Amino acid sequence: MSVEPPSSGRPTGPPSGPLSGPSQPPSGGGPPSEPPSGGGPTPEPRRPWWGSVPRVAIIAAVVVAAVIVAVVLSRPDGGGTGASDGGTSTSSGEIFLQPAADSGPDPFTESTAEEKSSASPVSPSATESAPTNAVQGVQGDAPGLYGGTRNVASCDVQKQIDYLSGAPDKQRAFAAVLRIEPSDVPSYLRSLTPVHLRMDTRVTNHGYKDGKATSYQAVLQAGTAVLVDDRGVPRVRCACGNPLTPPVAQQGTPKTTGDAWPGYSSSNVVMVTPAPEPVEVFVMCEPDGDWFERREGDTGKEDRKTEKPDEPSPSASVTTPSPTSETPSDTPSSKPPTSEPPTSDTETSKPPETSTSEESPPPPESDTASDTGTDTGTDTGTDTTEQPPAS
Repeated sequence: MSVEPPSSGRPTGPPSGPLSGPSQPPSGGGPPSEPPSGGGPTPEPRRPWWGSVPRVAIIAAVVVAAVIVAVVLSRPDGGGTGASDGGTSTSSGEIFLQPAADSGPDPFTESTAEEKSSASPVSPSATESAPTNAVQGVQGDAPGLYGGTRNVASCDVQKQIDYLSGAPDKQRAFAAVLRIEPSDVPSYLRSLTPVHLRMDTRVTNHGYKDGKATSYQAVLQAGTAVLVDDRGVPRVRCACGNPLTPPVAQQGTPKTTGDAWPGYSSSNVVMVTPAPEPVEVFVMCEPDGDWFERREGDTGKEDRKTEKPDEPSPSASVTTPSPTSETPSDTPSSKPPTSEPPTSDTETSKPPETSTSEESPPPPESDTASDTGTDTGTDTGTDTTEQPPAS
């Protein structure tokens, strides 16, 4: 005879047979889980949120994107475009080649270079080759380092002043690069001397983009019109109005970008080092081979012809650019000591007349020797001091 199960669907006592199947309690020894009240099938256990395949794919994509952004932002050039793409670049090991007439990327102003002035290029006379990440240095006062046309300025300084005065934002950025006040820009530009480079020259060039100055390493072709300061260091490139500062050292072997000109060779590139003293007169060469002198800060009105120097090709020495863009000639500590001999050398070369008497020992117990001259004390001081006073 069959027995009907209770209406609740639950057994009233232990089963008569062995335990098996889903009625077996869990290994932990706890009571069996109750089925849902509706008596339907038992639902599958819920998986954790991270166990879903679509969610795992989304999380992985987010992590990969974050890594890519971090790598791009950590690049030295900030992920920007390179100079060869029309932008500026500060990535390590990249140097942009700039032909003389090319304005280059992100110019500050329109060109102020004078086409009537020109210069003949020259190669440096060096006795040793430059190693990796080093260039040949030439002092800013070297005769023949710069050239031009006599009585003709290579750059229209007043036009450069007008361009910057009409763009206050550019003038502020220009002044910040050269570490001067914006209001001092006109007087600063008038203090510079317009010349032409006669050698391919390494500099730090500064463009203007998105309201601020950019910077990149560049080699300016011989024949480029520039303005130089009183130590002979290039400060402005006339074809674009960009401020210039000394070059910065690059990691490893620098890679050149841009358009190379005929005859370009990295072994002929120089960097201008500040002259040890302020330059009063620049000895310059004309394209036809004549030589002339241009006074510091003059635009060519007072040029005068001069004789060819004994060494027409500037001598270069191997040097390494500074790891920072700080201008050596702007810092007080960079000023070299004066070339005049110290006063002590002059004094010792001409000893005073009293040196003989100073070397001889003074008379013993001479109280009045300090009141009388050394010469008289030696000749008559002894007779005078030994006589007793008259009674």
